[in-house]
Amino acid sequence: MAKTVYVAAGALIDRDGRVLLAQRPDDKSYAGLWEFPGGKVKIDERPGTALARELKEELGIDTDQSCFAPFGFATDDLEDIHILILLFLCRKWTGTPTALEQQTLKWVEPETLHTYPMPPPDRPLAAQLRDLLCFNA
Repeated sequence: MAKTVYVAAGALIDRDGRVLLAQRPDDKSYAGLWEFPGGKVKIDERPGTALARELKEELGIDTDQSCFAPFGFATDDLEDIHILILLFLCRKWTGTPTALEQQTLKWVEPETLHTYPMPPPDRPLAAQLRDLLCFNA
């Protein structure tokens, strides 16, 4: 039976309505693909707590869990692991997102999200986010 790994990810949306994407490093699974920043939820850790921790570790920004709006989830199977991604929207943080783990960061317009190659579970989330942000623009 595959082990389930929970991942908390954040769709950071700036004042111009752009979304922050991070490119996965060459030494990780899905190398070179673009994703929403975040990471694994530790045992006995809540998803919001994990996301705040990951955003601090990866991007050097401070966030408050009250600023996370649950958006959606997606799943994928990778070798002997079942991945469940929980995506939260976030429009408020302190600091400037900076690549602290050798990843490339890019602010992208929502209508161009589909042009970035992404891991399979990120694709439907990106499409839903694009539809939300472009519809409400």
